Amino acid sequence: MTRLFNDPADFADEMVDGFVAANQARVRKVHGGVARSTTSPEGTVALVVGGGSGHYPAFGGLVGHGLAAGAAMGNLFASPSAQQVTAVAKASEHGGGVLLSYGNYAGDVLNFDAAARALTDSGIDVRTVRVTDDVASAPSAEAHKRRGIAGDLCVFKVAGAAAERGDDLDTVTAIATRANDRTRSFGVAFSGCSLPGADEPLFTVPEGRMAIGMGIHGERGIAEADVPTASGLADLLVDKLLTELPSGVVVDGARVVPILNGLGSVKYEELFVVFNAVQRKLTAAGVVVVEPEVGELVTSFDMAGVSLTLFWLDDELEQLWAAPADSPAYRKGGAVPQEQVAPETLAADEQAPVTPGTEASQASAARVAAAITAIRVTIDDHADELGRIDAVAGDGDHGIGMQRGSTAADRAAQDAAARGAGAGSVLAIAGDAWSDKAGGTSGAIWGAALEALGRVLGDVSRPTAATVQSAVHAATEAVLAFGAVPGDKTMVDAIVPFDRVLTDRVAAGDDLVSAWSAASAAATAAADATADLLPKMGRARTHGEDAVGTPDAGATSFALITAAVLSTVSVPA
Repeated sequence: MTRLFNDPADFADEMVDGFVAANQARVRKVHGGVARSTTSPEGTVALVVGGGSGHYPAFGGLVGHGLAAGAAMGNLFASPSAQQVTAVAKASEHGGGVLLSYGNYAGDVLNFDAAARALTDSGIDVRTVRVTDDVASAPSAEAHKRRGIAGDLCVFKVAGAAAERGDDLDTVTAIATRANDRTRSFGVAFSGCSLPGADEPLFTVPEGRMAIGMGIHGERGIAEADVPTASGLADLLVDKLLTELPSGVVVDGARVVPILNGLGSVKYEELFVVFNAVQRKLTAAGVVVVEPEVGELVTSFDMAGVSLTLFWLDDELEQLWAAPADSPAYRKGGAVPQEQVAPETLAADEQAPVTPGTEASQASAARVAAAITAIRVTIDDHADELGRIDAVAGDGDHGIGMQRGSTAADRAAQDAAARGAGAGSVLAIAGDAWSDKAGGTSGAIWGAALEALGRVLGDVSRPTAATVQSAVHAATEAVLAFGAVPGDKTMVDAIVPFDRVLTDRVAAGDDLVSAWSAASAAATAAADATADLLPKMGRARTHGEDAVGTPDAGATSFALITAAVLSTVSVPA
């Protein structure tokens, strides 16, 4: 379990601060993560990596010469927000364009893609390579659906080396893509990890047993077996990966980098015993082992587990793998003289500009701000339970993520309302703050939903029941644009019936309080009913039958929020 923390909601931020304080010669803090504190030649490509915290040395520990130029670092097991990725990329780029590379998870894809669009709009050339090395997460025919685990290191290392030698953006992207295509990983876990403040791990494995093919965010494995000997584990890992060869690779005589990765709690001495057997087995198969790595490289907080990655080389990839690198957590080759960036004057955080509302809209803005406060209080009260639900049917971070997002939204909404913003602007500013601070899929979804609500309400008129219904429908459409449909076991299963009932009751002439009350009841019933569904979207997809019997955390939190807002809607103006 995690023992050393202050407020669990602040853990990721405090971790980044401490990491930067300990590694100032190599990294500096920027909004959303870290960037190199050393200079890079003008015109070279900036490799920007990232993902949720909890995987050290990924991702901040891999920023430095020969590796990444910057790392966007989200909350524990939650992707960084689009705003964070954009800010890190702008702080890291130096005229040669940006390559975004990260593990293939729904929240990361969503937020990094949004950041790529924002960077392109600002005139920065951007490419993307998603890492898809985990063979347990999808069949080979659907390799594009696979998640990224310890294979991140292979892709980041060669892409960073190519950027360092001065290759242009298209060439660096092609090399990173080739590295991903030639990387395969497979892992096991002996116990789950525990997030700060949690009383229980995200999953458990019976004594003497191990989960096979689990993810690095607490996702359960695809099977379970008795814990073998070290040699037996090496046989399991190697045999599986030798059946997953990249196109064109023939085992006999092929050159491969094996990476035996500890997931957080397995001791290095144990890893070396396992690697001894891995090396023997690969050699017996006719494989030529090249510059292997053994240690903690992409972890899962305090999970007790091991993964094996095989990175199948060609001549160029071998040269790039061997090239010098100097980051806080990963170094290779001789020391490279580096110049520190010039001292920077850190600007104070700028307040979001507000659109002054009319007197009527400012009155509505006060009601909106009160509703967001009620949301924050409700999420605070239920954060632990939301995290517990998500640990069964997701990855355990929903409570903390919602808490961070709603707290940021509440602060932003109160400030915007105090500065004379109209109702629409208060919602838009709150949505941006929620998305930025929460990160992950839920952060992006709630950011888009609040923006859509604000866009329809506007800053001029006092909203009628019909206006509120139209705004809710716009928010529903914004959520549906993320790709989920009813039945996928997501927030969509609650928001669609909420929207439908609110629309029907307002059309029938109900006042807003009555219509909202009926819609909230429908959302609650629908959220409860998600317990019977199989997850079909996001990280929970791999949980399969294990998630049946537990409702979806996103649908549950949405239902709770509608009930909290009802308490403010029903208060007389």
